[in-house]
Amino acid sequence: MSDQTPSIELRSVELFERPVTLRLPFKFGAVTLTATPQLFVRARVACNGVEETGVAAELLAPKWFDKNPDLSNEDNFEQLRTSMRLAANRYQQAGLFPSAFALHAASQAGHFAACAKRDLNGLIASYGTALMDRAVLDALCRSQGVSVFQAVQNNLPGIDATTTPDLYGVDIASHLKTLSVPERIAIRHTVGMADAIVETDLTKRINDGLPESLEAVIAVYGQRYFKLKVSGDTKADIDRLSRIAALLDGSGAPYQVSLDGNEQFADADAVVDWIDAVENTPQLAKLWAATLYLEQPIARAKALGKPVHAIAAHKPVAVDESDSHIGIFPVARALGYRGMSSKSCKGFYKAILNAVRVRHWNASEGRNDHFMIAEDLTTMPGISSQQDFALAALIGATHVERNGYHYIHGFGEAPLSEQQRYAAAHEDLYTTDADGRVRLRIEEGSVSLKSLSVPGLAVATHPDWESLSRLTDGL
Repeated sequence: MSDQTPSIELRSVELFERPVTLRLPFKFGAVTLTATPQLFVRARVACNGVEETGVAAELLAPKWFDKNPDLSNEDNFEQLRTSMRLAANRYQQAGLFPSAFALHAASQAGHFAACAKRDLNGLIASYGTALMDRAVLDALCRSQGVSVFQAVQNNLPGIDATTTPDLYGVDIASHLKTLSVPERIAIRHTVGMADAIVETDLTKRINDGLPESLEAVIAVYGQRYFKLKVSGDTKADIDRLSRIAALLDGSGAPYQVSLDGNEQFADADAVVDWIDAVENTPQLAKLWAATLYLEQPIARAKALGKPVHAIAAHKPVAVDESDSHIGIFPVARALGYRGMSSKSCKGFYKAILNAVRVRHWNASEGRNDHFMIAEDLTTMPGISSQQDFALAALIGATHVERNGYHYIHGFGEAPLSEQQRYAAAHEDLYTTDADGRVRLRIEEGSVSLKSLSVPGLAVATHPDWESLSRLTDGL
């Protein structure tokens, strides 16, 4: 821990929401999402006794944290709200701690236990601590007048091996010092299972001025990285992937893809059978060669029950939904998994420590097969996307999945005045349309990260708090 690490005390927390309507339906796994609230955190934090405000935000995405089909979307929203309220209360009642990470480490076990008593799984529990940690870290960075990149590189949060005993003896601070932040990061475009591939697939257009098909996305934004959702239905997947491959191959430009199973396979044998079918489909040869990894193909109930070496013999396998707590990556690694996803909704410190694991394992074993992947679930332009961009950059990602810029029209229902404040504060990251609406500035498939190097966790301005609905119950 740095001698300059500020002490931390959370003085107050406020929670807010805003409704978000998707411009296009987003089908992943068992859900087709058309609307969801976005949750905002505003925290008042004393850093060495001086108060500063920190913020965080995420969508309340249904049917990912808990895929129980008997639960409605509103049930899923309330699960995440409960986790958020529990975490906010725990952090606020925790008192004074020598560092931001010490507050996180001391609160985590109790929060997970409190969630478990309410039948809330580890992913749901992580949602609450993830947002609290980001709000506290944002305040810490603002109080010191440094960017999150400088803060992490100099370990101002005081990150140590308290929650990762497998890293005892590893010089975490030295690993953090070597982190470098690129000026740009590529956008990996998600192709949902209900998405139009080519323009002729569109039987009904929304005509909002933004791309509606994969073909149009490539033409407008210039993407070269893609995340393709698969269903586990071999015939349907091969037919759909073949259509995508025809489009990507036909462009003549190089591309790379990841394949996301979203837990749609029962076991490793089913995945291997699926892979055999893909490998024996000539029209998928280039796409398969361009596939970087398979993301969480097996349902979480069985994913960590047996080795996945048979799958890994074909392509590297990464964990996503099974990442229910900070101890998962070493367990998964022993079973043949080599990748771990980073998502802001699963935890900032978790991703940073998993990145340290990757660096340590690769260095100590003299190989380079462990890796982190930057994935998306609950981000949209503004606080959530900017904070996740910063995290993706810090873990060394060169490309990051993005959903919100495509399935949501820019800042969604946010007031135009709020949107334009973000555009003014982060001119390189956003562009303003003729109607005044603001959206990501994607050029040649990537976005600029330069303006994220501001005091705080990558955010130079705040939302219009008066336009949000306040959550008070339970706080």
